[in-house]
Amino acid sequence: MFRKVLIANRGEIACRIAATLREMEVRSVAVCSDADRGAMHTRVADEVRAIGSAEPRASYLDAEGLIRAAQESGAQAIHPGYGFLAENAEFAAAVEAAGLVFLGPTPDQVRALGDKRTVRELARRAGVPVVPGAEGQETESLVRAAQKLGYPVMIKAALGGGGKGMRSAAGAAELREGIEGARRVALSGFGDASVYLERRIERARHVEVQVAGDGRGDVVHFFERECSLQRRHQKVVEECPSAAVDEPLRARLTAAAVAFARAARYRGVGTVEFLLAPSGEFFFLEMNTRLQVEHPVTELVTSIDLVKLQIALAAGKPLPYKQQDIVWRGHAIECRVTSEDPTRAFAPDAGHIHTAHLPGGPWVRVDTHVFPGYTTPPYYDSLLAKVVVWGRDRKEALARMRRALDETHMEGVHTNLDYLALVLSEPRFEAGDIDVEFVQRHLADTQPRNGRVSRAAAAAP
Repeated sequence: MFRKVLIANRGEIACRIAATLREMEVRSVAVCSDADRGAMHTRVADEVRAIGSAEPRASYLDAEGLIRAAQESGAQAIHPGYGFLAENAEFAAAVEAAGLVFLGPTPDQVRALGDKRTVRELARRAGVPVVPGAEGQETESLVRAAQKLGYPVMIKAALGGGGKGMRSAAGAAELREGIEGARRVALSGFGDASVYLERRIERARHVEVQVAGDGRGDVVHFFERECSLQRRHQKVVEECPSAAVDEPLRARLTAAAVAFARAARYRGVGTVEFLLAPSGEFFFLEMNTRLQVEHPVTELVTSIDLVKLQIALAAGKPLPYKQQDIVWRGHAIECRVTSEDPTRAFAPDAGHIHTAHLPGGPWVRVDTHVFPGYTTPPYYDSLLAKVVVWGRDRKEALARMRRALDETHMEGVHTNLDYLALVLSEPRFEAGDIDVEFVQRHLADTQPRNGRVSRAAAAAP
């Protein structure tokens, strides 16, 4: 096992990884940009290395600088977290070439599974259904293919993820315009302008299955997560399990995810994502070769530390579980608290946090890097905290989450806390009747009273 690990990330995920390393008695090395000096992830790590200026390309995206920091600190491995370089095959290869261990899949797997065209073919060979689609370099060939697929269609970047470049088209003119726009975003965000088309599945849910493999063909799953509550293709609320998945469907979904990961001879922790149609049909979307933002809901219902498992598998250890060892119990929900202003089209906000009161009590978990006196930099993701709760069933978990959000107060920046409260009180959401366009259909014109949480001040005499 490793003696020291460098965490090539920041914010709440760097804090969360450091916590597991400490439990494993492995020393952690944090990295920080100039904007993150004194940030929480630098306080909870055993060592800190400054790596550059505030701009991500000069710090958290500087592969050479990160590897150099690992070597100078004496770390044997690098954990990429999520975002930044977590799914960058060149970074993974450079880490391995430097004699270090990349705490994730092999570089070849990161590369192959990051190309949506390659991965669709792998899914077909594994017998996993994929969304009907089309590939091609020429715009007009894609337009002709869309005519055969039937509108509406989705345009997606061949590389990358996170919804970047994704857009919908209902006709040829809109498709031509969408392809050009998606190519620009794909080139800027992923260095490759290639796009492909998928038939749009109406009223679909986004359901994903957490898996882990030892790289030799042994794979287990950790059940499914419901990730349909999205705004602009970004997840807002996640749950485990999905209210739409019964036992027969769960068996088919998880079997498909395991078959795909086994066909890839996957090493490490990963997520196989599906679109679930109202008919019960499901279609493979992609595989994420990293830790997911929403991994805590799986940890709460299975009592398994996925980061610890990730580290062990990268160290060459066999899977410590058989499928029958992994038991699902209860229901977990995660809400992403962000520094955004819902009253200004969710514009990102940055500033000095005067007050940060986070919830507690039974079965409440908060992953965060925020503290009173912290100044949020404007250069990075707007995520402030993940509030996660567990209940014996979905009804109890929802009640617990409402209570937890009501206890959460942050002063100094605008947040989406009131918006989250609105989402959780929407009757259709309470009933579990959601899909990937739920927010657009039911909450697009709904605004909280304000974007700044001031309950504490309002309650003062």
